[in-house]
Amino acid sequence: MPFPFTDQTGAKKRPAVIISSTAYNLARMDLVLMAVTSQVRKSIKSDEIEIVDWQKAGLLKPSVIKPVFTTIEKSLILRRLGNLEENDRENLRTILQTSLG
Repeated sequence: MPFPFTDQTGAKKRPAVIISSTAYNLARMDLVLMAVTSQVRKSIKSDEIEIVDWQKAGLLKPSVIKPVFTTIEKSLILRRLGNLEENDRENLRTILQTSLG
């Protein structure tokens, strides 16, 4: 999907993970997402999530979920790659709870 830069000067095509609920997604024409990057640093920040089962999630490279959020229309999704495995979903829930309260 074209993930917008935080300064709104453009967008970069990148994978993202949907964090909005199924109920939200059914009721609205948009999705709430977090950015995914393959720019994995040696030391991952405490607010980032390493995707352990990145291949099962349909990603081409080891990747990290970044604490960068956006809302976009469903029609902007270019294609579906896959699903996070349960351990990665649990890590995502934990970091969301920590980040958003």
